[in-house]
Amino acid sequence: MYNRYHLNSMDQKKDQQPKRQFSWVWLFWCVLLLTLINGLVFPNVGQQTAVDYGTFISDIEKGKVKKVQIKDDNIFFTMDDKQGKEQTYSTTSMNDSQLVNRLLAAKSPNKSGKIEFTKVPAKQNSPLLDFFIWWVLPFIIMYLLWGYFQKRLLKGGTGGNFMSFGQSGAKIYAESEVKTTFADVAGQDEAKNTLKEIVDFLHDPKKYTSLGAKLPKGALLVGPPGTGKTLIARAVAGEAGVPFFSISGSEFVQMFVGMGAAKVRDLFKQAQEKAPCIIFIDEIDAIGKSRDTAMGNDEREQTLNQLLTEMDGFDSDKGVVILAATNRPESLDKALLRPGRFDRRIQMELPDLEGRKAILQVHLKDIKHDKIDLDIVGRATAGSSGADLANIVNEAALRAVRLHKPAVTTEDLEESVEVVIAGEQRKGAVISPEEKKIISYHEIGHAMVGALQSNSAPIHKITIIPRTSGALGYTMQVDAGEKHLMSKEELENRIATLTGGRAAEEAICHTCTTGASNDIEQATIIARAMITTYGMSEKYGMMQLENVTNRYLGGNSSLTCSNETAADIDKEVRDMIKAGYMKAYQIIQDHLPEMHEAAAYLLQKETITGEEFMAILKKHGDIKA
Repeated sequence: MYNRYHLNSMDQKKDQQPKRQFSWVWLFWCVLLLTLINGLVFPNVGQQTAVDYGTFISDIEKGKVKKVQIKDDNIFFTMDDKQGKEQTYSTTSMNDSQLVNRLLAAKSPNKSGKIEFTKVPAKQNSPLLDFFIWWVLPFIIMYLLWGYFQKRLLKGGTGGNFMSFGQSGAKIYAESEVKTTFADVAGQDEAKNTLKEIVDFLHDPKKYTSLGAKLPKGALLVGPPGTGKTLIARAVAGEAGVPFFSISGSEFVQMFVGMGAAKVRDLFKQAQEKAPCIIFIDEIDAIGKSRDTAMGNDEREQTLNQLLTEMDGFDSDKGVVILAATNRPESLDKALLRPGRFDRRIQMELPDLEGRKAILQVHLKDIKHDKIDLDIVGRATAGSSGADLANIVNEAALRAVRLHKPAVTTEDLEESVEVVIAGEQRKGAVISPEEKKIISYHEIGHAMVGALQSNSAPIHKITIIPRTSGALGYTMQVDAGEKHLMSKEELENRIATLTGGRAAEEAICHTCTTGASNDIEQATIIARAMITTYGMSEKYGMMQLENVTNRYLGGNSSLTCSNETAADIDKEVRDMIKAGYMKAYQIIQDHLPEMHEAAAYLLQKETITGEEFMAILKKHGDIKA
């Protein structure tokens, strides 16, 4: 979180310099005043060495003391040190009535042979000076400091977190600082084409205003996390060559009512002064949630009202464009989404196969690599966002460095996909031969059922090497192309494939283990969605039985039916999974020789490719060569 400005253009730096000098002047005056007060109230008598009163009396009796000065509750005395130089010592005065007699009777190294002693009377300040020091001077100091900080706040200075009531907290990037362009954004061609019009308007507004067209006031970027909403907003600023104001919606929410609204006013005031420019509000749902009776937060509601007012109040012809990003568009207030505020809604969906390949190319251009088969990596990363792909490329580069390779290869990228999905390999994990055998048959069961069904994704890889995510093995299926629709048959085949592991355990090992827990979870999700969401149930047909919210954040589902119907849905789900299991069990029973051979081969190699597995099936005549 930044609660201060980052002004980086040349004119902004010039504005900051006098403020910095002004603060040094005030620091100098404060130190000078404190020194003056210390000198008046606590005057120092030089450097003395403190000793106890007994030592002082002993030195008098030994005839070492030359001079004695009594001041308030302290006694300062002078005598020669071991090098013969005069040194002043101090001690605390005691209630000693015989001190004067001792000083008169004692001998001294002085020429007179007597100790020179005196008492300094206590210095009494005048009442007027005391009043000035203790009452007037502190008030003047506090008044000057208060006025100084008030001026900094009113001018929006870089005052840090100290009482930043009027500061927007936005990070401001000058036009020369934003280096991101549309060339750095891949996999979102539709969003780029929509935003290019805004860039063109900022470059040449007359081309549009001559026909009476107006610049859209705002554009709302909507999509799952990691799809590049912030990146494409910076790219718009970089392409347009205008200042970029970036702030998170949560930075407007303050503890005191009215502070968030003040931040909104300050942000739009600065933006209009720097126009043309771009304002980017990330996670706008933090302040833009729908207003209702259950909202219960006056500060958030006032901040939203101020944002609505400011968006209505500025003239879009000046070139101020508002971009906002959210993962929860359904929670936003309807007044915020109406035309005239956010005129455009830009979907930033997960990239398709070609989009993933383009994103991989963007991230690979900064990494030394050999010829990469982007088609294999792209198909293996279905459902990945741009941030996921950036992480996969970085993991591949780290793996290449660990293995002392001169460049990143396709193998490194494939392994990094598995690392991101299932975690690092646990090569040191100790698994008994009996458990390893069960795991091997479990994974071959998945592969066998998947390979011998029509409309099923091809087998890409089978492994029984444990991973840090807790998986003891897995079977990877990769579609030959991009799929946007799933038929009922394909979903039923998917359920059968998921139950193939448990079916192999029971058919061959005559047991069932906890290894099928994730398979059961995934099969249940698919079967329930087929009945409640996709309308693939013969009994309920095309009837919506479940409502899904926050679909960009994993999705929260809630049934929209009676309790009796919900209980009946559970039975439908059970029957659908059972049908898939019986289908998988029959496939395994019909191909036991292939199961034994493939499982033995997997036990020996621990990891086999889809081609090696399919070669075993072809040898037995299950699949035509």
